[in-house]
Amino acid sequence: MDDRGQSAPSTSAGYYRKGPLRLRGDQVPKATADQRLLDRGSGAAWAHEDPWRVMRIQAEFVEGFGSLAEIGPAVALFGSARLHANTQAYADTREIARRLAAAGNAIITGGGPGIMEAGNLGAVDGGGVSIGLGIELPFESGLNDHVELGVNFRYFFVRKTMFLKYSRAFVVMPGGYGTLDELFEALTLVQTGKVTSFPIVLFGRRYWQGLVDWLTESMLAAGAIGPKDLSLFTLTDDIDEVVAAIGPGRPGPGTGAASETSRSRP
Repeated sequence: MDDRGQSAPSTSAGYYRKGPLRLRGDQVPKATADQRLLDRGSGAAWAHEDPWRVMRIQAEFVEGFGSLAEIGPAVALFGSARLHANTQAYADTREIARRLAAAGNAIITGGGPGIMEAGNLGAVDGGGVSIGLGIELPFESGLNDHVELGVNFRYFFVRKTMFLKYSRAFVVMPGGYGTLDELFEALTLVQTGKVTSFPIVLFGRRYWQGLVDWLTESMLAAGAIGPKDLSLFTLTDDIDEVVAAIGPGRPGPGTGAASETSRSRP
């Protein structure tokens, strides 16, 4: 998940993208589809409107499945939109994506700036497929210039399903709330057996060590998680270790993440 800065809706071309629409000026919506879905407000109007939203949600699933079904083995990279090209995290992400792409993996990001842009750029560097799964937000929209296959979503939960269904591993770079959201959802699904054979790598010891210490000293100590739960992820500063933990992709029809028999889908 991407972590966005608070700014006016914009893209490099000055347009706001809402599904298949391209908007600007007064046509930019004040609220997103997710906000309207989750905000009941007062009265019972929602009871008559929400069933119709199911059709739009269904269409997003169909579009996502149809667009991503044949990408082959893929790895998702997550991290902050605020960490740009002058940061070490950006450089590390680009190199990780390049190495993974060269090993036969498509690269999936949230399609935005910062760490996501670095992941897409690295995918291009490595000769892999560069994929961006964008999201409608009230303060920013649009995919970065290095995305080759882009899908824009209205609903976060549809987008998150696509990340989990079509990725065979997650690499989690330094990020904020959105990155933590994706991290802990993946950990929960692995812990509960909803997905299996799913490497999760936290890159950046200095950034993530405090969180790992808290998991150990608070959650594990209180008995809220078990010792095995701390082995569900790899913490490293070594790009070689990232590549080794994930391994090469398996090119060829029907060999992507969507067809791996060792995994159960959420």
